[in-house]
Amino acid sequence: MTEEDTRGVGGRFVVLEHRWRGVHWDFMLERGGVLATWALSAAPGPESEAEASPLPDHRLAYLDYEGPISGDRGEVRRLDRGTYESIQWEEDRVVVRLLGDQVIGEAELLRGFGKGRCSWRFRMGKFI
Repeated sequence: MTEEDTRGVGGRFVVLEHRWRGVHWDFMLERGGVLATWALSAAPGPESEAEASPLPDHRLAYLDYEGPISGDRGEVRRLDRGTYESIQWEEDRVVVRLLGDQVIGEAELLRGFGKGRCSWRFRMGKFI
């Protein structure tokens, strides 16, 4: 799918507080029957910025799930959920418009920051 093909396409999103080896926030976007997922170092909010680590795609069940994670990998609690519209979706940059109960606005995930797994940055603001 090209960027033109994905503009305006969207789906559901969820932000989960994940308590395991400390705490991080799983930011998940429904795409192609799975949830594209990043672990954020801070909860998303107005004008926020956080390190982001890409994670393997997750099952759609996490859109509604709260509780313990199998394999003794902690537990998750839903911080917010809603829908999103894709503004740009490329290999190194994802920009979406979020409409959640609490998290509302444009979010950008940008690859190329930091080293190792934390090679992405998550920001909320205005990116058009």
